[in-house]
Amino acid sequence: PASGSGADGSRHFGPMFNKDLGQHILINPLVSQGIVDKARLKQTDVVLEVGPGTGNLTIKILEQAKRVIACEADSRLAAELTKRVQGGPYQHKLEILHGDVMKRELPFFDVCISNTPYQISSPLTFKLLFHRPIFRCAVLMFQREFALRLVARPGDSLYNRLSVNCQLYSKVSLVMNVGKNNFKPPPNVESSVVKIEPLDPPPPIDFEEWDGMLRIAFSRRNRTLAASFKSTATMQMLESNYRTFCASNEMMMEEGFDIKQKVLGVLDRLDFAETRASKMDIDDFLKLLVAFHDANIHFC
Repeated sequence: PASGSGADGSRHFGPMFNKDLGQHILINPLVSQGIVDKARLKQTDVVLEVGPGTGNLTIKILEQAKRVIACEADSRLAAELTKRVQGGPYQHKLEILHGDVMKRELPFFDVCISNTPYQISSPLTFKLLFHRPIFRCAVLMFQREFALRLVARPGDSLYNRLSVNCQLYSKVSLVMNVGKNNFKPPPNVESSVVKIEPLDPPPPIDFEEWDGMLRIAFSRRNRTLAASFKSTATMQMLESNYRTFCASNEMMMEEGFDIKQKVLGVLDRLDFAETRASKMDIDDFLKLLVAFHDANIHFC
């Protein structure tokens, strides 16, 4: 495949793109500059870039950062990026990691910038949120619907478990919409850019417990919590967990123990039985998790 250059210095790669890797090269330099501007880079920053492609965004980052660590899964594009900076002023500032970003431990970085391959949007988001040490911010391009889910608020049609989990650990905001014609080849969907600023320190929550509760609450987003928690499979799982908890802590099971009565009792005490998860905010879910734990009900 041959490389091509636009009049503005942007580079694309054609004619073959790897659809399995979700390759859509960002070719609009104004959008690239806008993304970098939103990151508010410092000259001392180490930037992790995921999916640099031919480097149109990378070059903009290199102009402002101390160092860029670019993670690229496609060896052809990694070679193209290497060639692009070779012998130039940015060669010493760029390190290319070849391989799947989801299969490697991330290096230290201050800021993450990514024209994200859409199929890794969710796993990459949470890999970043759980990365330590905590970084300053991430400016990430996503498929628009995914981006809107990240920023959705209670009552919004796209508000779901993803929204709650992301907002538990970070301040997330929508910074720009990007039309499909800004890419080569154009994707089938519109895109948006979000800025994620992790909370430091993060909330002291057992994520497996928290997410286990949310899975049940959002299993049918417009059901009431009572209806969601009353399902047979959920009751069987919670009873099994309760018995395990009692055995592990040398506690006697109550006589006439009824897990359904215990779960619904928690919901009733908080006046949440007829509430829908789609209308609840993070504080509501935190209260619910604490109340369940006070009743020795666990989700993992």
